[in-house]
Amino acid sequence: MNILVTGASGQLGSELRELVKNTESEFTDKIIKNSKFFFTNKDKLDITKKEDIEKFVNENSIDFIINCAAYTAVDKAEEEKELADLVNHKAVEYLANVCRQKGIYLIHISTDYVFDGKNYRPYVETDKVAPQGVYGETKLKGEEAFKKAGAKGIIIRTSWVYSSYGHNFVKTMLRLAQTKDELGVIFDQVGTPTYAKDLASALLKIVSLEASNEKSLQDSVNIYHYSNEGVCSWYDFAKAIFEISGNNIKINAIETKEYPTPAKRPHYSVLNKLKIKNDFNIHIPYWKDSLRECITKILND
Repeated sequence: MNILVTGASGQLGSELRELVKNTESEFTDKIIKNSKFFFTNKDKLDITKKEDIEKFVNENSIDFIINCAAYTAVDKAEEEKELADLVNHKAVEYLANVCRQKGIYLIHISTDYVFDGKNYRPYVETDKVAPQGVYGETKLKGEEAFKKAGAKGIIIRTSWVYSSYGHNFVKTMLRLAQTKDELGVIFDQVGTPTYAKDLASALLKIVSLEASNEKSLQDSVNIYHYSNEGVCSWYDFAKAIFEISGNNIKINAIETKEYPTPAKRPHYSVLNKLKIKNDFNIHIPYWKDSLRECITKILND
């Protein structure tokens, strides 16, 4: 089986690559071990050009695509609307149309930013969407384009992604710990961190299940939510990062209004994961346990 992973230089794509590389020790699934993976970034495959996608999937007989590519600069997207739309919307449309034409199964990664963050309970997949900024709007348009295309596959919305790779909140806090004695961190935005390695592992399990027909290939696009288990604020997240890494820094809890940003953030981003756990028998780790694993890896590298 031939599997294309787009956005392979990002956090999730990098974790997928490492898991696949370490299949002997970390992922023993036979289907995954016997599959050929194509990890691409923009230099190897420009997914904003439909003809490039068609050429690549034809030349490499692709069976599955995991689309990890995204424009994720939330604040910058307010200025670079066309670029954000091209990557988060039009590129997904091109991928989905090629997948429908070629019978390729598509897994697309989306975001909690499709919601307005005004909920009082964890968001389920059928809750009303109402993005508050360009990033969320373009990601939602990508979801809708995927569904409209009629390709087989799933959309997975996630939140607060971090990893030992790339730029993220965890690595920013660890870097600031080297130069700061005191920090202000927002306490009135609540959600759940997602360790990209955990999501990558879940993706490989889903691919294996779909490929082995233990689950039938779905005729329509299904939406799922995935983050680690538990709930915290950015303040709680930062406190845990410093405690686990052994950094003694004073953290002040601040309100969102004290830290204005070009893009509006959802105040509540907790996702209900029951559907993905039931449909694919996926175990999801608690956020602090995964954070400890990631920090240990960062500090030991």
